[in-house]
Amino acid sequence: MAERRFEFVRENVVMRLPPGFRFQPTGEELVFQYLKCKIFSCPLPATVIPHINICRYDPWDLPAGNMEQERYFFCNNEAKYRNGNRINRTTASGYWKATGVDRQIVSSSSRNC
Repeated sequence: MAERRFEFVRENVVMRLPPGFRFQPTGEELVFQYLKCKIFSCPLPATVIPHINICRYDPWDLPAGNMEQERYFFCNNEAKYRNGNRINRTTASGYWKATGVDRQIVSSSSRNC
């Protein structure tokens, strides 16, 4: 019987994840263990969050995973206008719309990357 591997796409590169791999980070883990380390160019705990421009994709065309699961991406914001601070969220067939409620994420301890 062949070993089943899950695939995770990262900008034209396919990573193979081990069977049973589960990635369900808390908001604190996402901000303080991944985003903070990414910003300061420190090594990430695991390379499971791809860096892509999500505006190149419609939601149903995003790489990695299926529509039923949460997916995480690093993405740089692009300005909609040269001299403005509005974010360009336009895709080929529409635009990304922010939904939900913003929530504050605080660290339960001081962590360094």
